Amino acid sequence: MLTSWFWSGDAIRSRRVSDVVLSGTLDVPEPPARLLADWQRETSSRMILEPGDVEVMPFARTRVRWPDYARCVQTMSDWTCASGLAEVLASSDVALMACRGARYHHDAAQYGGAAFCNLFLSEDKGLDLHFPALDHRIPLTRGTAVIFDTGQPHGVIRRGSSGFNVADFAPDQDCVQIFLTWELPIEDPHVGQALKVAFDIAPSTSLQPEAEQLLLNGEQVTVFPDSGRWRRVD
Repeated sequence: MLTSWFWSGDAIRSRRVSDVVLSGTLDVPEPPARLLADWQRETSSRMILEPGDVEVMPFARTRVRWPDYARCVQTMSDWTCASGLAEVLASSDVALMACRGARYHHDAAQYGGAAFCNLFLSEDKGLDLHFPALDHRIPLTRGTAVIFDTGQPHGVIRRGSSGFNVADFAPDQDCVQIFLTWELPIEDPHVGQALKVAFDIAPSTSLQPEAEQLLLNGEQVTVFPDSGRWRRVD
């Protein structure tokens, strides 16, 4: 059993990590050329985006230079509503992100009270979003939408690869993906139901931790960044 302990207000609460991944390919317009040029400059010269890194991008300039931003958000909102999440997207925080691949990781130690909702904006560059514990891959292309539990390990790897390899992301290769991400509150009834999350699953005799963490069969765990396999936290 994979268990996430997360902050719920001033208390730590337990829940089962969902193995449900919602995904689809939405019809979103290609960003304008000047905006693509902005992103390329940001990721190649202003940021140090090493293979495997996932970083926050400046967002204000993107909003101003992207006439179709509101249309993309509305398309995403329509999809999340159709997936059973009602209007939760409108009240959730959004950020613009960039990744040059992504080493395998989970985010339950920092975002255990959330599900991630991502909309990828770049063209197909031969990369997959991979959930190793579920043996599930999602090809990344413009319009790829995905919602998943932050406690579910994931990475962005070369299509056809069995794991994350730095050599797959050479400096002369265009392998940066830009995406919008929302943090959906896992305790929202629509989010919890859509992902089939069970709450308060720890026995009453369990010792409550003092920080958010992920447990596999009662032991605190993380994953190997190259393979996504579980390893115990020492």
